[in-house]
Amino acid sequence: MTKPVKSKAQTRKEIESQVERFIRQQGEIQQVEMGASGLQDGKYNTSHIGFNEPKKDRTPLNHVVAAIQQRKSDKKTTPPPTKEKTKQPKKKVIYDDFGDPIRYVWED
Repeated sequence: MTKPVKSKAQTRKEIESQVERFIRQQGEIQQVEMGASGLQDGKYNTSHIGFNEPKKDRTPLNHVVAAIQQRKSDKKTTPPPTKEKTKQPKKKVIYDDFGDPIRYVWED
């Protein structure tokens, strides 16, 4: 059995009831300035972004890209090899005068 999917209205109603329950239990909602939750000691937390490490040198791959481009252009100029299709024999049904199958015959 699959779990029934809640509609947006049901989800909204559930969240509103949770907020009401929190307020009834003497809970207090604090207003926070936009972007303040991402600050740490008044600054943005950059420890996880990767700014601490020095910039790494990249490995130049120009020769690899040139070889790929050359192969692509070579493929465009030469047509792909065509395969000869061998004719497969076909199965033919022999019917009697009343339309009932009698036997099968292979034809080229």
